[in-house]
Amino acid sequence: MPALIQTHLGNTPLLGRGKVRDLYAIGDNLLLVATDRISAFDHVLGTGIPGKGKILTQISLFWFDLLSDIVPNHLIATTVDQFPAELHPYRDQLEGRSMLVKRAQMFPIECVARGYLAGSGWKEYQAQGTVCGIPLPSGLQDGSRLPEPIFTPATKSPDGAHDENISFQRVQQIIGASDAGELHRLTMAIYAKAAAHAESCGLILADTKFEFGRVANQIVLADEVLTPDSSRFWDAKLWKPGGAQASFDKQFVRDYLESIRWNKQAPAPSLPDDVAERTQAKYLEAFRLLTGRHLTL
Repeated sequence: MPALIQTHLGNTPLLGRGKVRDLYAIGDNLLLVATDRISAFDHVLGTGIPGKGKILTQISLFWFDLLSDIVPNHLIATTVDQFPAELHPYRDQLEGRSMLVKRAQMFPIECVARGYLAGSGWKEYQAQGTVCGIPLPSGLQDGSRLPEPIFTPATKSPDGAHDENISFQRVQQIIGASDAGELHRLTMAIYAKAAAHAESCGLILADTKFEFGRVANQIVLADEVLTPDSSRFWDAKLWKPGGAQASFDKQFVRDYLESIRWNKQAPAPSLPDDVAERTQAKYLEAFRLLTGRHLTL
């Protein structure tokens, strides 16, 4: 099965292409299509991961359903048969990897929850003993569990470049104290439920990011949720603080790019078949563990 790198839906208005998703206008609503593109170090690579968009979409749909008692979401329809008739000719590009959603006024904030020290949080902690300005105990290691989960928001970069960690006070300045408080509450409530579910599946949800928007007067969970693209899932049996953890994400891709000493400037390189295959297998395994189901690509 070849990777779907870019969608083409005839005269359907294309609003933009992100690192992974193509976005179309469907009347007053939106169509999100998850392609098989993969990014690393803020660049889209020259090759995709076959079926990745389907895996991401099906994981998101699982979580949207599981979390519906905490927060509403932007979903309208998730199968091509439920889409407007003009989209039916493009079933081969859409089935299993697309969502018809309400158009939301998105908050310009990445809502990040961290239960463990990793990534940019670990780098800041090494330098300053804090994450997003939040003081943490001394003596923590890369991969350590935090005393309690923390809210570490970031700005959304408009040009797709690297997001920047900011303080909660800065969030309040950007969107107002009331909405900032509600996004904080929702983020931590979702993380708590998701982390507990992941733990029951033998996984650690180290950290994750959410996007929220407003439809009418209601805050909704939008975009994707709790996929290996937006979250760090670790193998609980192999967790050991002090370095990199066994993960269910694109770590194979990052490791390969580091091994060839790519300078992380465009153009991004392509991936060998074995790296793409191992990455696909990790995404599929994450789906199986989280949902209890097997996905046929």
